[in-house]
Amino acid sequence: MRKTLVALVGGLLAGVVLGRRTTVSPHPPAVTASAQPAPVPANEPDPDDAPDPDDPAKPDSPADLTRPSMLYVLRKTAREFGSDQCTDLAAALTYYAVLSLFPGLVVMVSLLGVFGQGKRTTDAVLQIVDELGPSSAVDTLRAPIQQLVEAPSAGIALVVGITGALWSASGYIGAFGRAMNRIYEVQEGRPAWKLRPVQLLLTFAGLVAAAAVAFLLAVSGPLAAAVGDAVGLGPAAATTWAIARFPVILILVTGAVAVLYYAAPNVQQPKFRWISIGAAVAIVIWVVASVGFGFYVANFGSYNKTYGALAGVIVFLLWLWITNLALLFGAELDAELERGRQLQAGIAAERDLQLPPRDSRVSRKNRAKEEADITRGRLLRRSHGRDDG
Repeated sequence: MRKTLVALVGGLLAGVVLGRRTTVSPHPPAVTASAQPAPVPANEPDPDDAPDPDDPAKPDSPADLTRPSMLYVLRKTAREFGSDQCTDLAAALTYYAVLSLFPGLVVMVSLLGVFGQGKRTTDAVLQIVDELGPSSAVDTLRAPIQQLVEAPSAGIALVVGITGALWSASGYIGAFGRAMNRIYEVQEGRPAWKLRPVQLLLTFAGLVAAAAVAFLLAVSGPLAAAVGDAVGLGPAAATTWAIARFPVILILVTGAVAVLYYAAPNVQQPKFRWISIGAAVAIVIWVVASVGFGFYVANFGSYNKTYGALAGVIVFLLWLWITNLALLFGAELDAELERGRQLQAGIAAERDLQLPPRDSRVSRKNRAKEEADITRGRLLRRSHGRDDG
């Protein structure tokens, strides 16, 4: 018994001694500035090495996707819509849309004023929007639009103010491009001298398309009959046009959205299609949501009681937010359809979409600066704040 007790006490004392010898000091010696930083972990695969966007192994169209692939795409679209925080992105886009709205109206009304159809066209557009969306939003827009139309220098404004108005209105396109980059999991790498002209061109094209849609909406009723008589087509042409103009407008709007989806993000996309599935779905969702929101505001909403004179502004902002939600959902669907094509072709796209960027100069510079900051931070940590290299 005594021997056992002595052995036990001896073991405990030996453990204490060994523990003291192996205890690490809580304050390690400071390293000098010449200490070499730890090696940086290997970077992820370079996005420039992504396969060709038109890789022949991919299915030619979404119709060629298998049923499991399509189900995966639909689930992934809904999940990515939430994880990319598209509701917040839509709110940011609504802010930029408000900032870009009136400069854009200046350009659009000026374009219509050149052809002498400013007042007729804008009245027709407001009437259509009143029937489609919430009337409070129309009341908010009516006064400033009429002031622009009645200004005597509508044509002059096109020549004098178009550059400044386009520059201001392009803020929305820039914000939409950043949102698209998040959806496509890519950083913006295009330098300003290359990116800004694209944004201005997209803005101008969008405003021209909006003016064309407004003009097509205005050519109806007596005006359409007069045009038909002038070209010798008779009243039957006016009746045909009254029915056919809405599909034409729908195709024009869907094509404009498809162009925006194609050109805004910093990715080399597969061959362009004038009407993408995502653009078509976005337009359908927007129409249904606008009609539903207008019905809710007219029958169940209490915005007038709650906000008083500001009700029209609040309703208009909510409608813009719904519009941007629809656009972002369509963009997510297009991105996930491309992911489905890549996965079915055997391309490892389950984590990141494999599309090469249009340009990576700016993103490479930003990554180099970030790595330099990490290195300086590591030196600060190791020297306890005495040296950052």
